[in-house]
Amino acid sequence: MANINEIILREVNPFNRINPKPMNFWEEQQNASLNVDSIHQEVINDIQEFLDLVVTDHRSRSVMIVGDPGSGKSHLLGRLKRTLNAKAFFVYILCDWADSNNIWRHILRYTVDSLIQIPDEQTESQLMLWLKSLSAFTKRSLKQRFFNDNIWEFLSSDRQKFIKHLKDTYKTARIYNPDIFFGLLHDLTNPELYTLACEWLRGDSLSEESMQALKVKQCIESEDEAKNILANFGRISTETKPIVLCFDNLDTMPKMQDGFLDIQPFFDVNTTIHGESLKNFLVIISIITNTLNIHQNRIQQADKAGIHKYLKLKSINLEQAESIWAYLLKNLHIQASSLPKSPIFPLERQLLESNFPGKKTYPRNVINLGMVAYQTYKENIKEEFFKKNNQEITENGKENTQKKTDISTTKNTTDTINNVEEIIQAEFRLLWEQEYKKTQLKIKKINLTASSDLIRMLQEAMELCGVQQIKPKLLNGRFASYSLSYQKIGKRDKIGIVWTEDANMNSFFHVMSACQKVIQQDICQTLYLIRLSSVGQGRLVGYQIYQQVFTATNHIHLKPSLTSVHYLATYHNLINAALSQELVIHGKVINLQYLQSLMQSSKILHKCTLLQDLGLVAKQEPVKDNGNYKKEDLRPVKDFLVNLVKTQSFMGVPTLIKNSVDQFPNVKANDVQLLIELLCQEKKVKIINPKAKLQDQLICLVA
Repeated sequence: MANINEIILREVNPFNRINPKPMNFWEEQQNASLNVDSIHQEVINDIQEFLDLVVTDHRSRSVMIVGDPGSGKSHLLGRLKRTLNAKAFFVYILCDWADSNNIWRHILRYTVDSLIQIPDEQTESQLMLWLKSLSAFTKRSLKQRFFNDNIWEFLSSDRQKFIKHLKDTYKTARIYNPDIFFGLLHDLTNPELYTLACEWLRGDSLSEESMQALKVKQCIESEDEAKNILANFGRISTETKPIVLCFDNLDTMPKMQDGFLDIQPFFDVNTTIHGESLKNFLVIISIITNTLNIHQNRIQQADKAGIHKYLKLKSINLEQAESIWAYLLKNLHIQASSLPKSPIFPLERQLLESNFPGKKTYPRNVINLGMVAYQTYKENIKEEFFKKNNQEITENGKENTQKKTDISTTKNTTDTINNVEEIIQAEFRLLWEQEYKKTQLKIKKINLTASSDLIRMLQEAMELCGVQQIKPKLLNGRFASYSLSYQKIGKRDKIGIVWTEDANMNSFFHVMSACQKVIQQDICQTLYLIRLSSVGQGRLVGYQIYQQVFTATNHIHLKPSLTSVHYLATYHNLINAALSQELVIHGKVINLQYLQSLMQSSKILHKCTLLQDLGLVAKQEPVKDNGNYKKEDLRPVKDFLVNLVKTQSFMGVPTLIKNSVDQFPNVKANDVQLLIELLCQEKKVKIINPKAKLQDQLICLVA
């Protein structure tokens, strides 16, 4: 086995792997390095007490977690889910609704998306566990037990008996549209209808065929309907576990013209939960301290009373900071031939004491300091490696006169060794690839994303491309949030864009009618319809209007690719992280302006074909190989290799290959090795010890 210094030389800096941005605790596995039991334990205890109260009397309650950026608010929500999921059903809600008029529909969508997730150590979703735990199926009369001990199996086979049984059981619970709601719950028991039933419950616009299968005549179309469906979940679950609604990052909600958050409608929602007796909910709101302070006067006093307790996240002590370091370094230590004497080697306690003289700090600061100090140590031991292997001591092709530094007194980054801005650019590209991969796994179909969210993401990308004077809501009426308009610089003509993926043809008809009115009133001179879903056919009036507006006219129908949506959604996620002050790259907090600068310099969105089709970026030619179009574009893999080496200064070749294959599962290790050889030929990277076995080879960057 290798010694610890050899392990450090070849492995990726473990602190680089921690990007403390906000994350949905159902979609991403949170890093356990911050799970020091004593950190924020008093907050967890307080929330558990409130949860126990909800269990006891079923009255909904609200608590607010208040903390500075980097204090671990989002991570705490994930820890609460892991700790208390056995006692409650957990819902994650990012406060990034496109329009404050759609809050309840946004909450319902996130609620169902979370309920269909499978908790740890379970085989069924939260939704099915919730359904099976209802008192209608767990409490049976003597007569029911005599005829059929398993009433769940008995009723799930007969839809009408299922509905009647639930209506009889919850006749006093004031259930909204009980026949429809209980019918949808029965459809959850049918594997062939389960997905459709979930889509209806989350508020999707379904096709007429899908609604017929579910025996419903319409979908959820209003805020009041969404609120009442959400209330139904609580009203019939008083005999089972509560539902915890975790609202994260209020900074991502819409802003008003004066720049302040449109925060009052959200607090109206919280007050409604209590005032209209939405039972069996525990509401947890996570907010930045400064955000709460500057918006205090914009929240009505009655709504402030709806928060039962404010929980302040405290800073951590140095012993807790050491525990974070020890966890992150543990994997390196166990690979070494002998364990280092200190669990935080190559770091030292003195480094924490000198950087945090007040003995208190936040988890983000601990991670950032560890990243810098670890990299400095790695640079120092590189010199010893070169001497041992009779290599000339070089850095980017030049003699390295950098002297070894005492790590215990190191506070600054390795600016003298690497260009910090280049490293930030490289780390950003690696972060983009990581987030893009997550987006691909999350968004499998375009029409599962709300049309209002799609147009909002497009607007963000358009602003990045320099489009000015963008005005939301070109259309009038219920579908206004599906549209926007803008003018090109130096041009008088107004351009409109409408994006709708609603499968329901009645909804499509209303959107087309609104488009026709815009054209007739000459509100815009060119109108783009973005839609991958069907536009109907034959005698459908919506289809006929579509033909009139978008056939043989200067108005254009664009069919977006799923890949384009992945680009837009990934950028949107990074915007949310920046607005929440949780986007950190190379120890630097990236605000929205800096993020936009990184995006523009990288030209990542230039690959988005939808933006190309709209004429906002130049069209790109597909990659060719001997005149034929390649099935697999390996340029992203090649860029990933260079960027990873750039951020690490140098590393082991096997580690580089493994990280690349992990990021690009469709690419084989042999292909990665060929790309590394190509980069060596292009003199972008260099194998330091090419005669060594592959498992011992190290690679570095060449200027």
